[in-house]
Amino acid sequence: MKSAVETLNPTRVRLTVEVPFEELKDSLDAAYKKINQQVTVKGFRKGKIPARVIDQRFGRGAVLEEAVNDALPKFYTEAVNEAEVNPLGQPEVDITELKDGELLAFTAEVDVRPAIEIPDYSGIEVTVDAVEVTDEDVEKSVEQLRERFASTSPVERAAQDGDVVTIDLEAKVDGEVLPDGVASDVSYTIGSGELLDGIDEAVKGLEAGGEATFTSQLKGGSAEGKDAEVTVKVTAVAARELPELDDDFAQLASEFDTLDELKADSRKRLENMKQFDQATQAQERVLDELLKLVEVPMPEKLLEDEINTRKHNLEHHQLGQMGLDLGKYLEIQGKTEEEFLAETKEQAEKGIKTQFILDELVNREKLDVSREELTEHLFRRAASSGMSPDQFAQAVAQGGQVPMLVGEVARGKALAVVVEAAKVVDTNGEVVDLSDDEDEATEAAETAVEAAEGSESEASEDK
Repeated sequence: MKSAVETLNPTRVRLTVEVPFEELKDSLDAAYKKINQQVTVKGFRKGKIPARVIDQRFGRGAVLEEAVNDALPKFYTEAVNEAEVNPLGQPEVDITELKDGELLAFTAEVDVRPAIEIPDYSGIEVTVDAVEVTDEDVEKSVEQLRERFASTSPVERAAQDGDVVTIDLEAKVDGEVLPDGVASDVSYTIGSGELLDGIDEAVKGLEAGGEATFTSQLKGGSAEGKDAEVTVKVTAVAARELPELDDDFAQLASEFDTLDELKADSRKRLENMKQFDQATQAQERVLDELLKLVEVPMPEKLLEDEINTRKHNLEHHQLGQMGLDLGKYLEIQGKTEEEFLAETKEQAEKGIKTQFILDELVNREKLDVSREELTEHLFRRAASSGMSPDQFAQAVAQGGQVPMLVGEVARGKALAVVVEAAKVVDTNGEVVDLSDDEDEATEAAETAVEAAEGSESEASEDK
């Protein structure tokens, strides 16, 4: 086999391949065998039809077509390896010559990873939020915990803010009760904002047995977005009672003996959360600065595929689960389709550019991913997906996505290397040292990389 490579632009090549006909022998034999199993010819047992009879009855061209389709992937892969190119996505193949008994010639155009030069990045400097936990933050955290341990007791009075009411609802549009517009024994906390707009004002002041009617725009269901006349009837009113903030509450709600110990633990947890947020912010801002430093030619076909993938995932997965279509989503967001497509293109370009640059750094820094690092990453991804580690690992293995996960970890490590070389200061002017907790820094880097690439990005999967 002979092959040659021609660079069409920094991100696309054309491979020209010539294959001597004898190298098609295995594929021709396989083609005859496959056709033998699919057809019946009178006078011959199934699977025992001679090649000459198949040629006469069904045409030599059908056999050649089957053989070439079988052989092309192998010859293409050999040409790619010989040319030492890194293809992205599927090639566009054109058979230029097929002479029976003599020659097969074809061309294959495919996007390739561009050559990238990464300049010195040690001068990168970014500013991040300072880690500050106020007494007010601690009080708010403890109050949220207190809310979780609230109890209710029935009262014989008018409903007021904070009360839990049991209600029946009926929604009408144009005077007709909606098929999905009736609900009974709904528990609702006044002021929570969890139901319809206007319901708080309607139920406040009502006692058990009272009812009111109000107009509200429906947020879901068969008449989503339409104004409905809603009748609400209060069947019960209960007052919420919060436990006293004392040592007894600390013992009830936690493993601590005193309220002071509970507050100290809350402060520590808030500090840890803000430190992780600060680390992630540092990684994201350093990455943004790195992207500004490096010129990356953009493969057009890869970019087009990435835009389509992101748009498809939004429409058919994320919005579908919320009962929305793209038009309704854009209306809620206050965006035109042109603005949406421009944003999607910008995000796709950033994701592809991030992968290319960090992959180049992985190679340059010779970064490896250990089994332990991959396992930790898998556990974290499983938690964020709502699956058990075993379920997630099985799905990853079945989908052939282990290399993708390895790439995510490696790129996180590459970004951590850049952050370590950068100068990070907080809004108080203090230098932030992210090396104190290497595991947290790596996890924050992986989080930042995922945010830049997009969770559904496919640019990392060289095919």
